[in-house]
Amino acid sequence: MASTGDTRQTRLMSEFQENSDLDARAAVGFRFAVVVSRFNADITESLLDGVQTTLAAHGASSPNIVVYKVPGSFELAMTAARLVDKRFDAIICLGAIIKGETPHFDYLCSSVAHGIQKVATGSGTPIIWGVLTCEQREHAEARAGGNKENKGTEAAIAAIEMVNLFSLISEGHPEITPSH
Repeated sequence: MASTGDTRQTRLMSEFQENSDLDARAAVGFRFAVVVSRFNADITESLLDGVQTTLAAHGASSPNIVVYKVPGSFELAMTAARLVDKRFDAIICLGAIIKGETPHFDYLCSSVAHGIQKVATGSGTPIIWGVLTCEQREHAEARAGGNKENKGTEAAIAAIEMVNLFSLISEGHPEITPSH
């Protein structure tokens, strides 16, 4: 009988097979920072598993995947901003914000989204959104390796795609040079 870890690994592997347009070495040579909220840690650790497994499956070496843990999702953007000049090719932000009984959820979701967006648009570095904003804990669990797959895997795939795109842009790749 397969263990829970084996089941998770199988589910993650099926997710990247669906994204087979990514070469198995698409992450080789790139450096990734992963900023992870410790709040709702059971969920964010599952997201982190998805990120690390996906990056490694596409050739990223362990020394090129650096994890930073922060207290909560609010601290994701400020930490990403601090990491921008640290020679990372992409920064992946992972968190899980789950609605409670107060409007705090709405304020936090908005602040986190705007903060990450501001860092992304102002830095020139891909800053990847891997933050779950869910009405119920069960919804977050489903998106962190449950029956809705693993959004950490999706965040890693987005990071790999963006670092490769930005690399092509930097090289002045003819396929993306504007035509006159």
